[in-house]
Amino acid sequence: MTGWPVYHRIDGPIVMIGFGSIGRGTLPLIERHFTFDKNRMVILDPDDAHAGLAAKHGIRFVQAELTPANYREVLTPMLTEGEGQGFCVNLSVDTSSLDIMRLCRELNVPYIDTVVEPWPSFYFAKGGGLEARTNHALRETVRQEKATKPGGTTAVSCCGANPGMVSWFVKQALVNLAKDFGAGVEVPAPLDRGGWARLMQRLGVKGIHVAERDTQRSKTPKPLGTFVNTWSVEGFLSEGMQPAELGFGTHEKWMPEDAKRHSYGAKAGIFLDQPGANTRVRSWCPTPAAQYGFLVTHNESISIADYFTMRDGDEVVYRPTCHYAYHPADEAVLSLHELFGRAGVRQTSHHILDETEIVDGVDELGVLLYGHRRNAYWFGSRLSIEETRKLAPYQNATGLQVTSAVIAGMVWALENPDSGIVETEEMDFRRCLEVQIPYLGPVEGHYTDWTPLADRPGLYPEDIDEADAWQFRNVLVR
Repeated sequence: MTGWPVYHRIDGPIVMIGFGSIGRGTLPLIERHFTFDKNRMVILDPDDAHAGLAAKHGIRFVQAELTPANYREVLTPMLTEGEGQGFCVNLSVDTSSLDIMRLCRELNVPYIDTVVEPWPSFYFAKGGGLEARTNHALRETVRQEKATKPGGTTAVSCCGANPGMVSWFVKQALVNLAKDFGAGVEVPAPLDRGGWARLMQRLGVKGIHVAERDTQRSKTPKPLGTFVNTWSVEGFLSEGMQPAELGFGTHEKWMPEDAKRHSYGAKAGIFLDQPGANTRVRSWCPTPAAQYGFLVTHNESISIADYFTMRDGDEVVYRPTCHYAYHPADEAVLSLHELFGRAGVRQTSHHILDETEIVDGVDELGVLLYGHRRNAYWFGSRLSIEETRKLAPYQNATGLQVTSAVIAGMVWALENPDSGIVETEEMDFRRCLEVQIPYLGPVEGHYTDWTPLADRPGLYPEDIDEADAWQFRNVLVR
């Protein structure tokens, strides 16, 4: 594709925090879609392994580790150097998204991240109880900041592929369902949160799987003792070792024995006394059809369930169940089996497959809206490594789904500069998808008759609910 649109000019400094696989993939897209002075962009990372790539693009690289003690001292001069309004693109791990977001808003600098990231030790802390380590707890810190300091400079929270893009997919999927159920009559998109919740309820949606299958394959087998993944190993290990967590819908009649409800805040979900990367669920994607996925906690599991909640006073009258159902690349699955076989001791060697190492495969990432009168509808991206190589450098299919969402979020933030702290459910899904879809390969909708009760061999007794196929009781693998 040629003639890529240039959306905006950024006339102040651009600070990119983190230069891992997502940072390296985002850099050429920033160059492609924004006009800016390269002399006023800086990339900050504690590891200088890819400093040469930054230099190749004419971008200043600073090797430094941000800590609670130094982040203000390090970032403030970078974010305020010279005239004009810049942008902070936070793609790091082990740095507090909330603290950096707060600083940017104090300095009137637009901000974006892909996850609510904490300072080190949060994910693997043994004290304080499991609820304190959930994504619900992390999200609540940002919600509390928003409630305390509403409005102001725009800061986009959790704007990657998921969380992020999938929330825009949910809205598009609802519009598609409404049109199909209305015999082809176009249904206007709701104008506010209440309207979206009413539409979802009216369509009969009981819940949503963020259903993903990554079939990208390496040219070489996974070495023993190495965790191999198609995106950040540190990020996957961190979220994978958090408690399994899901938004919990009003149609659910059963909870697992080890499940607990959130005790404060939105209270939109539950969490289990086990790690998400060792918790399996039944789900469906177009290519593999029925599959097992991991119930890894994600911000969108809670934020989507919360956004589409309907209340009558203090009573919740409608809420969809929502959770991730993730089948990563086969090398990552083997890496997880190895990790849990070692009693959770993490591999010391990590490797992210880049676009030169992958022989073929697709990252099929979408949302499965289920329980309505046509049973289930998957809507999402089916991006292949072959198409990724044609679209953008320095990334595989998984990465491009994330980096293109970052660009879409940046465009929206620049067009809505005084929106305060926002989650992706609160953004204009049409505008964001307009920017992102050119990078997503085939974006398709598929109906399926599959349910979690289908294809069970029946060789052993099961405690299932045959009266309601879409109960979480039937989705959870036990």
